[in-house]
Amino acid sequence: MNQQSTPIISPVVQPARDSSIGGLLLESGKISPENAERVLRMQKELGMRFGEAAMRLGLITEEDIQQVLARQFDYPYLLQGESKYANELVAAYKPFSQQVEQLRAVRSQLMLRWFARGRKALAVVGINPGDGASLFAANLAIVFSQLGEKTLLVDANLRTPKQQQIFNIQSRQGLSDMLAGRAGLDSIAKIESFVALSVLGAGTLPPNPQELLSRASFAGLGNELEANFDVVLYDTPSFSMGSDALAVASRIGGVLLVARKNHTQVADIHAMQEQMAHSGAEVVGSVLVDF
Repeated sequence: MNQQSTPIISPVVQPARDSSIGGLLLESGKISPENAERVLRMQKELGMRFGEAAMRLGLITEEDIQQVLARQFDYPYLLQGESKYANELVAAYKPFSQQVEQLRAVRSQLMLRWFARGRKALAVVGINPGDGASLFAANLAIVFSQLGEKTLLVDANLRTPKQQQIFNIQSRQGLSDMLAGRAGLDSIAKIESFVALSVLGAGTLPPNPQELLSRASFAGLGNELEANFDVVLYDTPSFSMGSDALAVASRIGGVLLVARKNHTQVADIHAMQEQMAHSGAEVVGSVLVDF
C-alpha cells in the first residue's frame, strides 16, 4: 500500500513594520535611503534624535515630524495638497492648532454632557445658511474619530447638502435613498484617511425632504445606525430654511446649535431654542464659529 507523504508547509513570515521615526520617514518618501545614512552618521556623532538630525541637515521640516509622530500614535493627520478632502477640514490638516484645541474642548463637553448618558446621536443645527454648521459638523466628526470612537456623519440636509463635496464622496446614493427603501447600509462611505470615520451622504435630492425626514423609517434607520456606530452626528438644513431641522431634532433628541460670529442674531438663537424645546429635543449646547 502506497503511503503519501504529508507536505510540510512553512508559514510566510512577513517583516515587521518599522514604526520608528526613521522608518516612517523612509516609508513615506520624506527621506531617501542614502540620506538616511547621512542622518544616522550625524545622529551617532552628535548624540541627537533621528528627527532632529534630519531637520538639521535640511532634509525634513517640523511638519514632517508632526505627521510621522501622528502615525506612530495612530492619530490621522493629513498634509494640504496631498489629500482629496476640503482644505477647510482643520481637524485633519492642522490638528495641533488652537482652533482644533477648541474643537476638542467641545468634544469633551459633549462626551460628558450627552454621550456619557448613553446617547449616541446628536443633530448639529445652524440658524441661517452660511453659519458654518456643515463644516463644523465635519470637523467635529473628525475629532471624535481621532479619539477612537467609531463615528458616522450623516448629511441630513436633503436640500443643499455639503458633506459629499467636503469629503469628496463619489457615491450618488445616500440618506434619501435609504429612507425611500432604494438603498442599504452599503451607501455609507468609509473615509480612508481616518481609522474610525464614515460618512453617509444626502443621496438623491428628493422633492419632499421634510416628509422623508418625518417618516417612521427615519427613526428605524437611526436605531440601526446607532447599533453600528459609537457616535452618529447629523448635519441638518439651517433652522431658517424650514422645518427639516425640527423633524430631525425631534427624532434624534439632542441638538448642538451653531452660530456664526458677527453673523447670527441673538434673537434668532432664542427663537430656535424655544422651538426645539417644543419639539421635544434637548439643546445640549451651542458653539460660536468663525469659519
